[in-house]
Amino acid sequence: MLTAIKSPSSPSCRYFKTQFSVPKSLTLALSIQLQSRNLKISNCLSLNKPNNQSTNASGEAAAGTDTLRIILAAGGTGGHIYPAIAIADDLKVLDPNAQILFVGLQTGMESTAVPTAGYSFEPIHAAPLGRPLFSLYNLFVLPFVLVKSLIKSSQILKEFKPHIVIGTGGFVSFPICLAASLRGIKLAIQEQNSVPGIANRVLSLFAYNVFVAFNSSVDCFWQKNKCVVCGNPVRLSLRQYASKAVGRRHFFSNAVVGKGDGKVVLILGGSLGANALNVAILHLYSEMLKERKDLFLIWQTGVLAYDEMESLVKFHPRLYITPFLHSMDLAYAAADLVVSRAGAMICTEILTAGKPSILIPSPNVAEGHQFHNACLMADLVGSRVITEDELDSLTLKSSIEEILDNERLMTEMSERALKTAKPNASIEIARHLLSLVNSSMKF
Repeated sequence: MLTAIKSPSSPSCRYFKTQFSVPKSLTLALSIQLQSRNLKISNCLSLNKPNNQSTNASGEAAAGTDTLRIILAAGGTGGHIYPAIAIADDLKVLDPNAQILFVGLQTGMESTAVPTAGYSFEPIHAAPLGRPLFSLYNLFVLPFVLVKSLIKSSQILKEFKPHIVIGTGGFVSFPICLAASLRGIKLAIQEQNSVPGIANRVLSLFAYNVFVAFNSSVDCFWQKNKCVVCGNPVRLSLRQYASKAVGRRHFFSNAVVGKGDGKVVLILGGSLGANALNVAILHLYSEMLKERKDLFLIWQTGVLAYDEMESLVKFHPRLYITPFLHSMDLAYAAADLVVSRAGAMICTEILTAGKPSILIPSPNVAEGHQFHNACLMADLVGSRVITEDELDSLTLKSSIEEILDNERLMTEMSERALKTAKPNASIEIARHLLSLVNSSMKF
């Protein structure tokens, strides 16, 4: 049965042993109508970290034919989850009565991120394709997992009765999207990376539309006529303007920031961390802060690396170190330069924020996605790319100083990023999806 998860009364979220307040911009008005009980729940979400609750799809709740019902398949990493949430947010703007259900892994970050965003969540079992492709695991283990996933996915589809299913990539999206196609339910997929993964390549054969971020991505799909170049969906807070002064005061005291003439470097090691990048920053931060009295550093280490990095770093009033940044809009607003991995969504956020960037692509991502993303960013907006083999503290320090000391270069990189950005991608995708559904039903 489809149930609504009512938010706890506490106005805070607990993450990584530290309490962070939820920004007002993330407060969502939730209004879910459960038709089978004639019950309407309206509340303002300001959630504690949810207990591992799932929201089951229900044939009763989905029985009304006049209500749009949508399933989004997303999970594994933030790069797949947050685009789906952004699409869901804009679907709710366009159709406030729409019922939206997310499907993902119970053990993935989506089991927390999705309910926190105010949406129902249903877990399934799924497993990634093993490497190498021809392995005992892929031949004998993966088929059994896939069959189990397809059975569970079919049950969810039968009960929820969606009008359309949207997959945002990753292995967790494959079973529910394939099951939807087999049941004759309309399917659309969204690819964040410049080069698509195996799951989306295969699913594109069954999809009505394939939403891609870059023009160059179209050539990677077999049926190019299905592709719609929209850009990557970004969270609403990043599309709202925040001033540089407000961003800097959020991370540093007024006494330290002063008149705000300094330079801020934002270092993003990813949600889980990037060891090589963290080590390079560890070896250069003290020297750079000593040499440059106007330099400020905002350093997201990643959750797994935080304790070690924090224990090795000496306190400095112009250094802000954290395991995870919840106020990304303020972090980008404060920054003059971003040093980061090259995940698709980080690259999209850099473009949306209009920031110069230095990218260190992870060599551990399947199919070299991050390297392709970084190369495309270099071509489009002039981002500096340092491979992990080339990365050390001296190389990174030199690249940072080259950009910070060249105002003309910074302005050019910023202008090119803003020109390339597609900040309204999620609303455009949402409109396409509604048009696709409206072609076969009347509300």
